[in-house]
Amino acid sequence: MYPYFYRQVNNWNPVLNLLQQSLYAEEMVCAMSSEFYHIPETQDLQGNNEMHNHLVPASYHRITAVGSAQRLSVGEEQQSIIDTMTACILNAENQDKKVREGLNIMLENASPEYKQVIQVIIQWQGQAETSLSQAKEALKSMGISFSSGSGQQSESSYY
Repeated sequence: MYPYFYRQVNNWNPVLNLLQQSLYAEEMVCAMSSEFYHIPETQDLQGNNEMHNHLVPASYHRITAVGSAQRLSVGEEQQSIIDTMTACILNAENQDKKVREGLNIMLENASPEYKQVIQVIIQWQGQAETSLSQAKEALKSMGISFSSGSGQQSESSYY
C-alpha cells in the first residue's frame, strides 16, 4: 500500500500525458501497419501478421494503462487501479519487444518502395516505447514499484 501522503500531494497528469503520448504513437503504428493489408503488393508481407499478434495486446494494455491513469487523475485512489496500470505497462513493454521483431522482419522482406514507410512505423514504435518507459520512470519517482509479481497478466489473458 502506498502512503496516504502520495495520494494527497500527487498529480497524476504527467503520467497520464506520457501514457497518452505512447498510445497516440501506438495508434500510428496500428494505422500504418494495418494499411499494408489493403495494398496488393504488401497484403502478405512477411512479419506483418506476427507483428500484429503482439500489437493487438500491446494496444490493449496501453489503453488500459491510460484509462487507469485517467481514473487516478480525477481523484480515484484505489490500490487496484495503480496495480492494474503498472501491470499493463509491464505487459505492453513485453509485447513491444515482439512488435519490434515483427517490424524488423517486415523491413527485411519489403520491396524497396515500402521500406521507407516501415522505417516511419519503426520510428512511431520507438516513440510508443519511449513514452511508455518515461511514464514508468515517472511512476517509480513517485515511489511506485514495478515488481515481477505485481499481478501481471499472462500474454494470453488480456480481456
